[in-house]
Amino acid sequence: MTIESLIETKVKEGFLTLYDVEIPNVEFQATRKDFEGDITVVIFPLLRYKKGNPVQIGEDIGKYLVDNISEIKSYNIVKGFLNLTISDIYYLNFFNQIATNPTYGFASKKETDARLVEYSSPNTNKPLHLGHIRNVLLGYSVAEILKAAGHKVYKTQIINDRGIHICKSMLAWEKFGNGETPESTGLKGDKLVGNYYVKFDQEYKKEIAELVLNGITEDDAKKQAPIFLEAQEMLRKWEAGDEKIVTLWNMMNNWVYDGFDITYHNIGVDFDKLYYESKTYLLGKDIIEEGLKKGVFFKKDDGSVWCDLKDEGLDEKLVLRSDGTAVYITQDIGTAVQRTKDFPDVNGMIYTVGNEQDYHFKVLFLILKKLGYSWAANLYHLSYGMVDLPSGKMKSREGTVVDADDLIDEMTDTAKLISEELGKLEGYSAEEKEKLYKTIGLGALKYFILKVDPKKRILFDPKASVDFQGNTGPFVQYTYARIQSILRKANFNYNDSLDKIEISLHPKEKELIKQLELYPGIIEQAAANYSPAIIANYTYDLVKEFNSFYQNVSILGEEDNNKKVFRVQLSKKVADTIKSAFKLLGIQVPERM
Repeated sequence: MTIESLIETKVKEGFLTLYDVEIPNVEFQATRKDFEGDITVVIFPLLRYKKGNPVQIGEDIGKYLVDNISEIKSYNIVKGFLNLTISDIYYLNFFNQIATNPTYGFASKKETDARLVEYSSPNTNKPLHLGHIRNVLLGYSVAEILKAAGHKVYKTQIINDRGIHICKSMLAWEKFGNGETPESTGLKGDKLVGNYYVKFDQEYKKEIAELVLNGITEDDAKKQAPIFLEAQEMLRKWEAGDEKIVTLWNMMNNWVYDGFDITYHNIGVDFDKLYYESKTYLLGKDIIEEGLKKGVFFKKDDGSVWCDLKDEGLDEKLVLRSDGTAVYITQDIGTAVQRTKDFPDVNGMIYTVGNEQDYHFKVLFLILKKLGYSWAANLYHLSYGMVDLPSGKMKSREGTVVDADDLIDEMTDTAKLISEELGKLEGYSAEEKEKLYKTIGLGALKYFILKVDPKKRILFDPKASVDFQGNTGPFVQYTYARIQSILRKANFNYNDSLDKIEISLHPKEKELIKQLELYPGIIEQAAANYSPAIIANYTYDLVKEFNSFYQNVSILGEEDNNKKVFRVQLSKKVADTIKSAFKLLGIQVPERM
């Protein structure tokens, strides 16, 4: 039981004993720096259960806690705040319990409480870009955080490998590609295919302009442009199973998959199962028919099928066209149900998709609940804001997108430039330097994106993200490397337990242990909110606390051997926690910097 849990139990007990009043919960906050104490009980919310002077109530409860909890050394009351000072022995005992626990902060596994996390889900007509990077980093990190919180997790994506946009790349390659391949050009397959998506748009615009010059309206020109009509015909042939078109489709999609795999490997993310829209777009139609029989859906005079969501404050939603063909939500209903068949233990799904799809997922989740699926209560749309660059908005078809691979290379180059300016890499081989530059660059990118609440839009500045000062990935990585340097210099055995040795704690040591104590609760909070930002900002706070400790307390120069051993152990536990937290963000930490 944590000290906070113990205090809450005793405050409730005290209210019952002193006032014959039951209270449901107790509100805590960290004691303000300008007051004495470690934990503060906020008295004001308790006045709704016991009327009276908050200072007197604080006095009564403070005395009761001191008499009944040996770990509480003293208390003081400031207005409606009861500040409690916890004894050094409590913090020492706590630290000795966690010092050698390699999974500290992680909950035990609940194999029956599985979650499926979907992320990335790109189109196969272009490479991954900066927007995909935020998606991928968020989804992967949330999956890792849920694992740490005790859930079994399946990571997946649905690849959008069909539709008119795919045919545009295919047609442009067929017309202008002269048989180019990734091997013949030296380009990654996704980049090559993306180039032809841009080429299609260029040719399409030329044809539109010519038609407009000939007196056709722009709207009609967009529909009548020959290259667009050819793309539509190609899609029709693909859906009809035309052998030549399907062969071309397979070849170009495989180029893209190979390119995606390289990017995913470079970013450091993975998946347990892939779904393909070409195999899921017919799913859901049978479910719609069942829903019709149950009265969940209704049919209009033209034969189209709808779901009435007006009672929920929404509108009517089309789920099947009049010709019997599916719409996107039909497919999403079918895919969700299919996933519960593929993973029978799944009791909830998290969809990592940009906030422009907020309405779609609100509708999807409502329909699945109406269909009676119990797991639909645990569906969550991990909605996130877009990523902007100082140069402005990105557009794939115009070729103005920031390519994910190019961004990774730019981050590595920026890390190299700044590291060389700092001049701290003496003795590194060229290979070690390159590995370090990539670790710093990727760490900077991931941290910059993940430290921001997912719902907020981001203006991404590559150079600012690689700063070695402030709330950045490299700042945290540098602190980790600094601790590793301390451990290498510690030419004595610092692994022996200090559980039977009493040490008076320096205030900075106490603050650091208090920060470590928060870690399990931080993981729970991040999992409950699907927010890696909670982990990122906790890690920054831990690092700031360590640096304050480092500047104010002698570690290896301490003369008292027990204190010296303790401070090295404390430093090591901070480093272990940094590494653990950063792993949840998908970020590596270097042993030297």
